[in-house]
Amino acid sequence: MSEARPVRVLVVDDHEVVRRGTRELLDRADGIDVVGEAQDGAEALAQARRLRPDVVLMDYSMPSVNGVEATRAIKSELPGTAVLALSAYDDEPYVVALLEAGAAGYLLKNVRGAQLIAAVRAVREGESVLDQAMEQTVLRRLAGRREAPSAPPAEHLTPREVEVLRLAARGLSNKEIARRLVISPKTAANHVEHIYAKIDASSRAAAGLFAMQHGLLA
Repeated sequence: MSEARPVRVLVVDDHEVVRRGTRELLDRADGIDVVGEAQDGAEALAQARRLRPDVVLMDYSMPSVNGVEATRAIKSELPGTAVLALSAYDDEPYVVALLEAGAAGYLLKNVRGAQLIAAVRAVREGESVLDQAMEQTVLRRLAGRREAPSAPPAEHLTPREVEVLRLAARGLSNKEIARRLVISPKTAANHVEHIYAKIDASSRAAAGLFAMQHGLLA
């Protein structure tokens, strides 16, 4: 049996020491191959176009083009590439901005090495990752600004899609959703793809924000 293909990662950070340290950490992990580095958002987009990585590890604050703009551009051109934000900022606006731009997850730079490696592998598989210390704060803030249910998304989503969205918003992978709903993984993946198109989301994290804002997680 052939070995699984390594996760191809692009590391984006304007601080060289942080960028090189992150690269060394990931390069030591089994099944992860850092294929490139970038020091700002514009270079990140150019490198992503050229290298077609599985995962882009994205800083928030950078000169020229910041992490939010770079994430939005990468997800627009390369929807199959997962973006994992790695930032020093733990304020809710930064987190939400990156998730809404299409990032699959958001971790703080003080994350343990093993957690970062696990997160890179998770987002490559289509899962979402959010720093545990920020999760409750983000959900609490979002709960306070939910949209009124006068135009519920159920008008656009089928009952089955709502079920799938609820599970995806909780971070379940397509395989886990398939097991829970007793459907095939391919059917689960198709449902997720259709949901993303209907709600204009590009990641499970963005779908989770949508579900929270529309009261679908209750």
